[in-house]
Amino acid sequence: MTRKDTYYFLGIGGIGMSALARYLAAKGYRVLGYDRTPSSLTHQLEEEGISVQYDDSIEQLQSLDIQRTIVVRTPAIPEGFVLLEWFRQHQFQIVKRAELLGELTRSACTLSVAGTHGKTTTSTILAHILHQSHIGSNAILGGIACNYGSNLLLDSSDNFVVEADEFDRSFHQLMPYISVITSMDADHLDVYGTEQAYCESFEKFAAQVQHALVLKRGLHLRNCQDISATIYTYDVFATSCSSVDLPHFYADNIRVTNAEIYFDFHTPTHAIANVQLGVPVWVNVENAVAAMSVAYLMGVSDDELRNAVATFTGVHRRFNIHLNTPQVAYVDDYAHHPMELQACIHSVRMLYPERYVLGVFQPHLFTRTRDFADDFAQVLSSLDEVTLLPIYPAREEPIEGITSEWLLRKVNTMRALLYSPTMLPKFLHERVKRLLAVGKDCVVVTMGAGDIDRYTNEIITKLL
Repeated sequence: MTRKDTYYFLGIGGIGMSALARYLAAKGYRVLGYDRTPSSLTHQLEEEGISVQYDDSIEQLQSLDIQRTIVVRTPAIPEGFVLLEWFRQHQFQIVKRAELLGELTRSACTLSVAGTHGKTTTSTILAHILHQSHIGSNAILGGIACNYGSNLLLDSSDNFVVEADEFDRSFHQLMPYISVITSMDADHLDVYGTEQAYCESFEKFAAQVQHALVLKRGLHLRNCQDISATIYTYDVFATSCSSVDLPHFYADNIRVTNAEIYFDFHTPTHAIANVQLGVPVWVNVENAVAAMSVAYLMGVSDDELRNAVATFTGVHRRFNIHLNTPQVAYVDDYAHHPMELQACIHSVRMLYPERYVLGVFQPHLFTRTRDFADDFAQVLSSLDEVTLLPIYPAREEPIEGITSEWLLRKVNTMRALLYSPTMLPKFLHERVKRLLAVGKDCVVVTMGAGDIDRYTNEIITKLL
């Protein structure tokens, strides 16, 4: 890819796209782009001097110099979209987001996090640890880091923390110095076709890691002879472990004290005792161990590790507790895969063991709903009651017979279907009011990767 001085982003309001746009703008490039809907992210871009258009008019495009402009597209932009076709007709250089990210990080010490689940939280914890240490790091994140109110971190170091996204084999564009692989539970089968092809994609990525590969214990990569990096494993134990087959990095002695989670972190050489988890959510112990493992390999000190993990305040839409009273709690989470829903619900049960749990789920993609319907149904049945919203289509066209109503019929618990998300705040207000009237303290948990978070503020207001 030949570097140019102007970048036009198709889908600039996406979390990953906006971070790249902000990075290039910070480096002095001219940046502009299109998005369908105004949002807090696009407003922030505009405040930083990046021009954003919200219609498909080509008037703003005609001043672009073909010799000086690279067009960056996201998979959310469909084939045939009028602006994309205009760029093609006029022979602009068009690249995918992953290609640009790979190019920008090629000469850096890239530290990546791959896996079906946990990428955003783990990479954000890692970025926070390094940023707060003597090592330092830049970061392009897949979520808004609550510590910084941003999806972009910049400093003077050569280190770069990124997510290694497996969708559309995007992570094959990266050549990381160190990478984590958190999980390989089948996903994106609309792209890969089979679980085997999905796993093979991770194996190809693993072979591109240059120095160290940190694997969740239990993950099996075939053709390990193709991997030149040193392989380390990590895991989490609820109690001290006596196994002779210990992972290289692990947490044990995990305990809850005064609503805070503490654990001991073990490295290949020693243990760091009494690490406090800044966001006391059970699943974050595992995410923290993965991030701490990479940070340890990068030379972060024990005190820096302990202090950074304790001061980490989370990622927007990753188990955010928006309301927490003796009677009502409200949690919002990005979970959109059966394993992610299971982890979210488990954490809710751990934090609020005596409460009635009312879950709201917005399925994401028709193909994912179809491919994992039985798994979704099984996990959702573990709630005391569940409400489904219509499937969020994102980049997809509807599939006949695949609907939220169809999925809901498979769920074995008290259930309801809302045909319009706009009804959700009022529905939850009335439902919680009835539960409290019969003496049931409750937790509301909203889950999904679509636009369910647009209603968060109104839900909070209705539940207060």
